[in-house]
Amino acid sequence: MNILITGGAGFIGSAVIRHIITQTTDNVLNVDKLTYAGNLESLVSVSGSSRYQFSQTDICDKEALTHLFQTFRPDIIMHLAAESHVDRSIASSADFIQTNIIGTYMLLEVARQYYDNLDERQKATFRFHHISTDEVYGDLHGTTDLFTETTAYTPSSPYSASKASSDHLVRAWGRTYGLPVVITNCSNNYGYYHFPEKLIPLIILNALNGKPLPIYGDGLQIRDWLFVEDHARALYLVATQADNGKTYNIGGHNERRNIDVVHEICELLEELAPNKPNGVKHYKDLITHVKDRAGHDVRYAIDASKIERELGWRPQETFKSGIRKTVEWYLANQEWVKNVQSGEYRHWINKQYKS
Repeated sequence: MNILITGGAGFIGSAVIRHIITQTTDNVLNVDKLTYAGNLESLVSVSGSSRYQFSQTDICDKEALTHLFQTFRPDIIMHLAAESHVDRSIASSADFIQTNIIGTYMLLEVARQYYDNLDERQKATFRFHHISTDEVYGDLHGTTDLFTETTAYTPSSPYSASKASSDHLVRAWGRTYGLPVVITNCSNNYGYYHFPEKLIPLIILNALNGKPLPIYGDGLQIRDWLFVEDHARALYLVATQADNGKTYNIGGHNERRNIDVVHEICELLEELAPNKPNGVKHYKDLITHVKDRAGHDVRYAIDASKIERELGWRPQETFKSGIRKTVEWYLANQEWVKNVQSGEYRHWINKQYKS
């Protein structure tokens, strides 16, 4: 089976590709523009496989996408390419509108034209899998209610609004044009190869360097944390086994307050990295509360019972096991961290994929 993955050099996309190449016999075409968060070093372990290909392509480039579809002949599209950092979307939303909305539209149009020319056997197995976020639902103010697949969309940030828009486009192309689509909405991911601007890697790396550990507001915002490799398994399962038109929420069953996540990381670092930077007595002493994010959602929590009931998926990692593995990974992979933070990986990209 041929699987075209957009955004495969990103955090979640690279985890999906590593899963497919190591755990299946499928072929993968990774289509990624390689913006600041795209890092091909996250795929070094599988990039030598004969079943893996890479194309540095912008999903807004319809002509280039059309050529890739015609040459690779995908059976499944897994669309992960997106601008995804909320703070960046608040500061400058244009890239989010362009990639998340216009890019999804272009990909849908190319996929529709490609699908229309498939024979009936090929059409029966073709899927367009759109990977989205629980942030499209807005936030939860209660302590026990959960997002379900029928929760109304009330996005709070330019990022989540752009993802909500792309979700609506995918559903419309499914209903109007008959394109076989499936959608997944996931909770906050964490794990290996996470770009250092996101909360968990930021806290780990700042602590190791004796820098402040910034917490928005009181830090009482609650997120449901999902280990990225658990998510990768779920995405492949949906892409290959879900019925046309289905939507699934994917969560880790790991609700944590942001401040508690930071304290757990600090406690792990006390154990795993006891030799602290100069002047630091306890890692938790570096915690610094900063002005809260504009429109900051209070709580996200996923009801993932549908995917468990219908497809048999459930997370293998608890937050306790997953966060330990994550901290251990960052401690053992300082070269990757250094390259990402310094931009060295861009030189590696140019060397590997120069035209």
